[in-house]
Amino acid sequence: MISGNSGKYNYNKIFGYLLPLIFTFFFLYLAFHNVNLVDLVEKLSAVSVKWMLVFISFFLLSHLARAIRWKYIINSVKPDVSLLNAFGAVMIGYGINCAIPRLGEVYRSMFLGKWENISRSSLLGTVVVERVIDILSLAFAVLISVIIFPGDLYSKVVWLKPTVYAIFIIMSIAIVGLILTVRFKEKFYNIILKFVGKFSPKIAEKLANVFSTFAVGFASLKGTKNIVMTFFYTVVIMSIYGYNAYIGFYMLGMENIIPVSVSMGWIVMTISAFGIVIPTPGGTGTYHFIAIAVLTGIFGFGEDISAAYAFLTHIIAYILFIAMMFVSFYVINNIRSRKGFPKETFLSVFKNRERLIG
Repeated sequence: MISGNSGKYNYNKIFGYLLPLIFTFFFLYLAFHNVNLVDLVEKLSAVSVKWMLVFISFFLLSHLARAIRWKYIINSVKPDVSLLNAFGAVMIGYGINCAIPRLGEVYRSMFLGKWENISRSSLLGTVVVERVIDILSLAFAVLISVIIFPGDLYSKVVWLKPTVYAIFIIMSIAIVGLILTVRFKEKFYNIILKFVGKFSPKIAEKLANVFSTFAVGFASLKGTKNIVMTFFYTVVIMSIYGYNAYIGFYMLGMENIIPVSVSMGWIVMTISAFGIVIPTPGGTGTYHFIAIAVLTGIFGFGEDISAAYAFLTHIIAYILFIAMMFVSFYVINNIRSRKGFPKETFLSVFKNRERLIG
């Protein structure tokens, strides 16, 4: 009996790991099957090093802004969180996501929780809140794209309008649910235990802990200054993303093919960002497919140069995430070690599991 359940669990686990890879290869094929690989390599070999360095600088700046925003979100939990620790945890999270989608959000919370001695369940809740903010800001960014595009963007990207509507509906429900969860935490907890517990006490316990985590995280964002600064840095992050997409044109000399503008970069960023939302490792495949479709279908760039843009912007981000993950891991552990604190590993951060629900 135990063996059978264990086997079923393992099959589900294997399928959970394989599904993102299947999506990755499927979308990579869709993105590149019409691309001339020789031409692609030729265009990549002519990349501007100067503009690439600018791209890398803005890329890192955007994630520094993300770390600062996270500090404001968790300010009521702990007001003196180290920016280095917050930035390191952010980069470790994204580095892990390059291998296993969404696991990085857990690791991000685990590392900062260990480094700052904060309840890791509280931090996990703040990451959930941050993702709600990100998805809502993406939807608003798309609306800006619709306004600044000289034409009917919805007719160019037929799935965009229903997707934006769906995001607003789902996020509205989620926000209302989070507010109710915070205000009536005990009632929600008891209802879940009572209703779901009739079918599975174990699942009821897990769901109750999830609601508790969300409630703690959502309640952490309070205070006028923290809310205002969270909004401000959200605008900063999205602005840098949009400008960096614009810089991407210059890395490949695309301004010599078609006149480019910041608004074009903004539109490419907002729509191709949906490829990052889909849970593939680091957005691989899905980002390429959507970015190429936007560049060719909306702005009229050729297939090969569009593929070069998608490949280059993605591979830079991918390499930087993984490199910065190890750099952050090494630097912060060494600093902590000199202060007499133990070095953390990708296993040690999960010790003392009781804190996950505390």
